Amino acid sequence: MAARTLNLDALRSFVAIHDTGSFRLAAARVNLSPSAVSLQIARLEDALGHRLLERNARRVALTRHGELLLRQARDMLSLSDETLALFRRPALEGLVSVAAPHDLGVSLLPGLLRRIAGDYPELRVDVRLGTAARVAESFREGACNLALFNDVGPAALPCDEIRSDPLCWLTARGGRAADTDPLPLAAADPGCAWRRAALEALDTAGRRYRIAYGSDTAMGQVAALRADLAIAALPRSLAGRDLEEVPASAGLPALPLTHVRVAHDGGGPARAIAAALLRDPGADAPW
Repeated sequence: MAARTLNLDALRSFVAIHDTGSFRLAAARVNLSPSAVSLQIARLEDALGHRLLERNARRVALTRHGELLLRQARDMLSLSDETLALFRRPALEGLVSVAAPHDLGVSLLPGLLRRIAGDYPELRVDVRLGTAARVAESFREGACNLALFNDVGPAALPCDEIRSDPLCWLTARGGRAADTDPLPLAAADPGCAWRRAALEALDTAGRRYRIAYGSDTAMGQVAALRADLAIAALPRSLAGRDLEEVPASAGLPALPLTHVRVAHDGGGPARAIAAALLRDPGADAPW
């Protein structure tokens, strides 16, 4: 038997009937007459060989086969819309400047740059890495079109949140650094939101500490932790085979959530990059 192809317009009408509960309302949604929608459904039922809808005086309901089709129809329409969007996406050209702290530069940016290269091959991207404070300052001064940054608490400038993670006290698995007094800390450079959150929490709790190791990246802090020379306030997602949370018995103060946020200047290229990040935040990438 010759293969048949399902009509996407008919599937769109079918989904609209389910969502609205009415042929009349569905017809208005898809900009057709009720009789045209009825004809689409009749042909769809003929193609599939099953009745899809039960009609009564009050509402239209799906049959068992209609329920089976509904999810498939939504998936097919979504894929069709995404495919059309790929070819209708406006071309972006020129230069866009992106600023990010070192940690996000090595974790979040590689995947983002791959997507930009595939979606907007004519767009040139200039990446500048620095401290979190310098990234925010660069954006406020208009020196970059888009800024990525780690933040704790309310955002200091207009932005969108990409993802969040609890800050926690991490130490080497089975390590003893948390038992030391004063508490040895591995901390980022001044201006880092994680450093500020850690020191404020310890000061409020009256816990003695010393900055034993400093680094401009989380991976530099992790090196000191793995050697069991210090503890650090870092995202919980960094805990793993080598690192664990400091036990609650150590009595360390609670820490807030940390957020990865993006700010852009409203220009077309920067807005497109921010949208790509919000669609696919790269949750599997380490901080």
